[in-house]
Amino acid sequence: MSAANSPRPAQARAGSALVGSVRVPGDKSISHRALLLGGLARGETRVEGLLEGEDVLRTADAMRAMGAHVERISSGDWHVRGNGVGALLQPRETLDFGNAGTGVRLMMGLAAGHGLTVTFDGDASLRKRPMGRILTPLKLMGARVLDCAEGERLPLTLAGPQDVIPIRYRLPVASAQVKSAVLLAGLDCAGETSVIEPEATRDHTERMLRHFGARVDAVEAEEGRVITLKGRPDLVGRDLFVPADPSSAAFPLVAALIVPGSRVRLEAVMVNPTRAGLLATLQEMGAAIVRENEREVGGEPVCDLVVTSGTLKGVEVPAERAPSMIDEYPVLAVAAAFAEGDTVMRGLSELRVKESDRLAAVAAGLAANGVRHTIDGDDLIVHGGGHVAGGGTVETHLDHRIAMAFLVMGLASRQPVTVDDATMIATSFPAFTSLMRGLGAEIGVSGT
Repeated sequence: MSAANSPRPAQARAGSALVGSVRVPGDKSISHRALLLGGLARGETRVEGLLEGEDVLRTADAMRAMGAHVERISSGDWHVRGNGVGALLQPRETLDFGNAGTGVRLMMGLAAGHGLTVTFDGDASLRKRPMGRILTPLKLMGARVLDCAEGERLPLTLAGPQDVIPIRYRLPVASAQVKSAVLLAGLDCAGETSVIEPEATRDHTERMLRHFGARVDAVEAEEGRVITLKGRPDLVGRDLFVPADPSSAAFPLVAALIVPGSRVRLEAVMVNPTRAGLLATLQEMGAAIVRENEREVGGEPVCDLVVTSGTLKGVEVPAERAPSMIDEYPVLAVAAAFAEGDTVMRGLSELRVKESDRLAAVAAGLAANGVRHTIDGDDLIVHGGGHVAGGGTVETHLDHRIAMAFLVMGLASRQPVTVDDATMIATSFPAFTSLMRGLGAEIGVSGT
C-alpha cells in the first residue's frame, strides 16, 4: 500500500456547541445521473452544485471514455455535452469505478442498452459487492456476461445486444439502482420498458429523465408501482441544479441534535419523499427540525433545515421505511445511542451488501463504545441510555458512512471516539472534516 493510500485514523471529541449555517455537498444520486443523462442529451447541460467526490468523478471519467464531453468549469460548476441517445462510443479501456456502487450499476444499464461491450472494475470493497441483481434483468434484455469474478462480481465484462429487448420487470427487492439500470438500458430500445416496484424507491432517475425530455409514466396498480419509459426519446441538454445531499446532511444534522446547545442551519437540502425517512424518524424521536424556504428546483423538492439540540426518545422504525433511508441507518444508530429507551430498526438486510456489511460494522462500533444493542435477524435494536461512554476505536471496513457516523458519536460521547481510517470519506463528502470543524466540532485526522 502506497503512502498516499495508507489508512489515516481520525478522532472526534466533545467540545463546544455546534453553531452556524452550512451547505453540505450536492446529492450523490443526482450528481451521478446528471453526468449520465447530460452525456446522452443533445447539446450542452450545465450542472451547478455537482458533488466532486471520488465516486462521482469516476462516473465523469466513464462518460468521457464513452464519448461525452465533460468539463469542470469551477468548483461544483460542470458542463456536459452529448450527441443524443444511441451515440455512445465503445470505451477503449476498463472502466474503473473505485468504490462507486451507484455509478457502476447505473453505467452497466446504460452500456448494455447501447450495444457496447464494457469491462467494469473497482476497488477491493466494490469487488465484494454483488452484481447479480443488476445482471438478471439486463440478461432478459439481451445482454451477456462474457467474463466475471466468482459470484458475478467485479471485474466483469458485459456485452450489450444490438437490439435491446423491451421488458416488463418486477423488482424482487426494493432497489433504485436496479430500477434505474433497467430504465437506462431501455433508452435506446424500440418500444416501452417497464419496472414494477412493490415498495417505492428513490425516484431521481424518473424525475431527471422527464427533466431532459423523456416520457416516463408512473402509475399505482394492484401489483405495485409501475414505471414505464418510452424508448428512444429525444433528450435535450438542460441546466440542472444539484440540491444538497440528504444522506450527507444526516451527519451534521444528527451531530446538532446530540451535542448540547447546538443550533445549525443546513441549506438547500433535498427533501424528496423517497429520501426523507431519516427526517420522519428523527422527528418521531422528538428532534427539533424545522423546514424553511421550501421550494422546487429541477424537479426536486428542496428546503433549509434548522436543527436544534434536545432530548431524543427511542422509537420503532418499520421495515417499509428502509428504502427511504437505507444509507442513513449508521448515523441513526448513533442518534439512537443517545436517546432514552430502545430504538428498533427493522428489515435491515440490505445493509449487509453495502460498501461493507454495515449491520455488522454498526454493531461492532456500538460495542466498542459501550452502547448496548441487539441484532435479531435483520433487525437492530439500540438500547439507548441518554449518554454514550465512547473511548473506542471503530473499524470502518473502507466504508465512508461508518467513518462519519462514529466521528459524529465522538462529538457528544464522554470519551473520544476514534475511527481506524478516514480516507474513504472523500468518496462522498470530501469537505466533511473542515465543514464540521467550521461548526465548532473537534475532529482530528492523522497527518492534518
